[in-house]
Amino acid sequence: MSTVFNFTFVPWFRSVAPYIHMHRGKTFVVAMSGEAVAAGKLQNIAQDLALIQSMGVKIVLVHGFRPQVNEQLAAKGHEARYSHGMRITDAVAPDCAQEAAGQLRYEIEAAFSQGLPNTPMAGSTVRVISGNFITARPVGVIDGVDFRHSGLVRKVDASGIRRTLDFGAMVLMSPFGFSPTGEAFNLMMEEVATSVAISIQADKLIFLTEVPGVRVQSEAPAGEDNPIDTELPLDAARKLLATLPPAQRPTDTAFYLQHCVKACEGGVERSHILPFSVDGALLLEVYVHDGIGTMVVDEKLESLREATADDIGGILQLIEPFERDGTLVKRDRTEIERDVGHYTVIEHDGVIFACAALYPYPEAKTGEMAALTVSPQSQGQGDGEKILRRVEQRARSMGLESIFVLTTRTMHWFLKRGFVQVDPDWLPEARKRKYNWDRRSSVFVKKLT
Repeated sequence: MSTVFNFTFVPWFRSVAPYIHMHRGKTFVVAMSGEAVAAGKLQNIAQDLALIQSMGVKIVLVHGFRPQVNEQLAAKGHEARYSHGMRITDAVAPDCAQEAAGQLRYEIEAAFSQGLPNTPMAGSTVRVISGNFITARPVGVIDGVDFRHSGLVRKVDASGIRRTLDFGAMVLMSPFGFSPTGEAFNLMMEEVATSVAISIQADKLIFLTEVPGVRVQSEAPAGEDNPIDTELPLDAARKLLATLPPAQRPTDTAFYLQHCVKACEGGVERSHILPFSVDGALLLEVYVHDGIGTMVVDEKLESLREATADDIGGILQLIEPFERDGTLVKRDRTEIERDVGHYTVIEHDGVIFACAALYPYPEAKTGEMAALTVSPQSQGQGDGEKILRRVEQRARSMGLESIFVLTTRTMHWFLKRGFVQVDPDWLPEARKRKYNWDRRSSVFVKKLT
């Protein structure tokens, strides 16, 4: 039993080490919906956040309280009212919101104060500090609707939050803001989290929500045939938002996605939508390669995109050394010109640093990823993984269920990223006819569903 455990634990722990190093010293803003607390997930979320903080990550936790406020309103015989996707905070609602926020802050602070032996919190010391970090202004009247005590973020005390984080504490924020005259406004948790992430230039904004992420946009119904889009480039997320109706409720696709896009446009490189229903969703998203939800990525300095005819020379220059040493099968210019539409590239300042091609075999619901190449100048910086994720995204959008590669030298790289080796006889008939038995390439397959 112990030997089996060693063989599973040791490789796993080594595999997450690069992500531990990568995130040390970074700042995450985590937005936890009130529904997560109502569903009884607070204890596990607190344990995971404490673990992440223990590995050197600075954390701002913003909690929501939609169901808790609604419960308080119902207890007073009052109905919750919404318009334009926001709560109308009438005369009764402020007291309900303050009661709900006070109770939630008590529960959250208690969760981070645990330290029982034989639990993930044993030996942990998590200092939770709250404060009046948000200056707010009233929403006012929109289309004839008076939002009363509902507000919007006017200003974030970014320097105060940073000083608190540098002190080693976790910052806890409720969706409240105060005007210069001392009036309290009920804010949207999502807007608070987004504004804070932008103001402190956080490295990640993470929404822990009742939705699993953004579904791949296709004609297939939601479900197994309509999987989560694990990575959305900022441009693709913008285009998707433009096709969606305005969000009215948290389960609308645009509801969290619009905040992810706003955060990335404001300088937050990565924003995530995760399901709190999955135990350990935070750990899976932060420390596992494929993650579990949807990540919107702002590729500021580099362009990750589909290739055009203007990229042919750059692709040839990139792959030629690898063809020469036998790592790649040689492709002539005519072949690349013909197939350039199949290629994805990473370009920086006019130079192609990475590429890969996707050749679909629709009849077998699979596709071949070929010519995956990363410039020696940028190897080790994650460009290969970025290309792989984009190829996976393209394959899913075509309705493919898997991708495969043929390789003679880079087997371990693919194994580490979820591929499994199969016999060449597995190949689609059309590809099997072109298989070079003299080269004896190994075949690796990764399922996408």
